[in-house]
Amino acid sequence: MKRRSFIKQAPFAASASFAVVSCMTASAKKVKNSSLSNNKNSKTIMAFELPALSYATTALEPHVDAKTMEIHHGKHHAAYVTNLNAAVTADANAQGKSLEELIANISKFAPAIRNNGGGHWNHSMFWQIMGPNGGGEPKGEIGAAITNTFGSLDNFKKEFSQAGMTRFGSGWAWLSVGADKKLFISSTPNQDNPLMDIADKKGTPVLGLDVWEHAYYLHYQNRRADYVAAFFNVINWDEVNRRYKAAIGG
Repeated sequence: MKRRSFIKQAPFAASASFAVVSCMTASAKKVKNSSLSNNKNSKTIMAFELPALSYATTALEPHVDAKTMEIHHGKHHAAYVTNLNAAVTADANAQGKSLEELIANISKFAPAIRNNGGGHWNHSMFWQIMGPNGGGEPKGEIGAAITNTFGSLDNFKKEFSQAGMTRFGSGWAWLSVGADKKLFISSTPNQDNPLMDIADKKGTPVLGLDVWEHAYYLHYQNRRADYVAAFFNVINWDEVNRRYKAAIGG
């Protein structure tokens, strides 16, 4: 090629090269952004994420130790999120649905979505209804509702503790609002909760206690009763009250 011809064609070659690179970059971004899409039916797959703690892992000590918090949040909860995303990716009927939609219709989905979806929802709530300045007596509407329903805070603690202590194996104890807007206490196995359509007692949870051994065994070993008693020292009653008001439509 003559020098004059080369000089004339060089700008066009550079432009073409830039266009190719730009196209490749755009394609790469497209692939990345579509990695959570189902090419078969074009439904978007919800990318569930591990929520960050709003307090340090040491903030609940001595009632809940830092090591337990690190493992419980960073390992167990993280695993539920990872496994839930994988389960939803494998089920076209679950794709595009929110966590609440999955939970409310859980009987329609595979056990992997039930177990991991429940684990994600339950733990996301659990971190919020605890706090470093927790405990004491509940104030506001939730305080009045507990007194009206159970007679006193002490009676509530006894019934709630019994729900946690008598849950055989792994599960949760719950304080929930029923369809009649009244509080009730229940317990569920594994990672089930009262929002699920398969729950024996259905309602909207406003307080939940994880009684799986991974929630307390490092610190309390087999002393579940001590763990349950300690839980009342870290309850974030402001958050419980907020959830209660939302549940009754306040």
